[in-house]
Amino acid sequence: MSLLSKDQLKQLIQDNNIRSVDDVQNTLKDLFAETLQEMLEAELDTHLGYLKHDSKGKDTSNSRNGHSKKTLSSEYGDVRISIPRDRQSNFEPAIVKKHQTNTNGIEEQIIALYARGVSTRDIQSHLGELYGLDVSPTLISNVTDKILPLIADWHNRPLEPVYAVLFLDAIHFKVKQDGHIVNKAAYVIVGIDLEGHKDVLGIWIGESESAKFWLAVLSELQNRGVQDILIACVDNLKGFSEAIQAGYPKTEIQKCIVHQMRNSLKYVAAKDYKAISAALKPIYKASTEEAAFEELNSFEETWGQKYPLIVRSWRANWDELTAFFKYPPQMRRIIYTTNVIESYHRQLRKVTKGKGAFPTDNALMKILYLATMEVRKKWTMRIHDWGQILSHLSIYFGDRVTPYID
Repeated sequence: MSLLSKDQLKQLIQDNNIRSVDDVQNTLKDLFAETLQEMLEAELDTHLGYLKHDSKGKDTSNSRNGHSKKTLSSEYGDVRISIPRDRQSNFEPAIVKKHQTNTNGIEEQIIALYARGVSTRDIQSHLGELYGLDVSPTLISNVTDKILPLIADWHNRPLEPVYAVLFLDAIHFKVKQDGHIVNKAAYVIVGIDLEGHKDVLGIWIGESESAKFWLAVLSELQNRGVQDILIACVDNLKGFSEAIQAGYPKTEIQKCIVHQMRNSLKYVAAKDYKAISAALKPIYKASTEEAAFEELNSFEETWGQKYPLIVRSWRANWDELTAFFKYPPQMRRIIYTTNVIESYHRQLRKVTKGKGAFPTDNALMKILYLATMEVRKKWTMRIHDWGQILSHLSIYFGDRVTPYID
């Protein structure tokens, strides 16, 4: 979608006698300056509540009071504009802020709105209402595309050599592909380093979740410097554990109890739902693995004949469902579910819930990245009781931990 029609472009070339690349640059600079000037005037109209030369201005306590000159640096070179003033001196334009020396204002607004999940149509409407500017979807896309190199740099940044815990999960979105809307998975890894700080290590867009794709993701972590993972918290995806241990054979796997409960309850009749939920709870709430195993046996005695698939599933996954029992309560709370990453997923859902389908993988990646940057700003504190947790980890994992801590 072009900002100008072919006829308009031909007329522009003719009117400005464009003959060279320099002529194009100068013409674009003039157009940009004129557009910026009109936006500033529109802002003052909004501030005063009436248009220039409107008779309403005679009945107000504030009015226009000339202009002040300003030079801004832009991608087209330096541009001269005139900042409109009001007599009460309380007009501060949003598009060119006080002391601003470049033209990032519009782009920053577009990116900020995009990061909050505002649709392209609503961004157009916002800029149109505020500045009288007709912004095309292509322009919005081009502006937000400027963060793609930032995403690439973030995605290729070196990582810590050892992570205490990694949470691996996928969140699903609809994306347009080859004229069809398909389901795609955003593979996400949240890590807790040995300092007790959380971080999102990366986001990868792929087809529906598979162990094979996770294997490629984990290989990428190795290339970015991750030498060891103490504990990996995952859902019950088939082949997931094997994919992790192919790259990190010493890593302990903890399967998410919440996912296990959901899978178990899929087999349950509605009338038994509450009873089964209550009967399974003592298994993962037990104080030790031995006590948990006794609770599983007790469950089987009561419900095993009616729901053999539930018992079979818990027994088949027992070692990876109960890994958390060897750790102190502070650590158990962190790893026995994937709540850490699911909380992060909820933040992603907030900014994507209004989207029916994303036009491209890049469009999806841009909004997930921007939302992630906002989430990471809040992750400033260490995990609660981390000092005590780290002491236990140094006992359990010895030389895998101690060379990397003070």
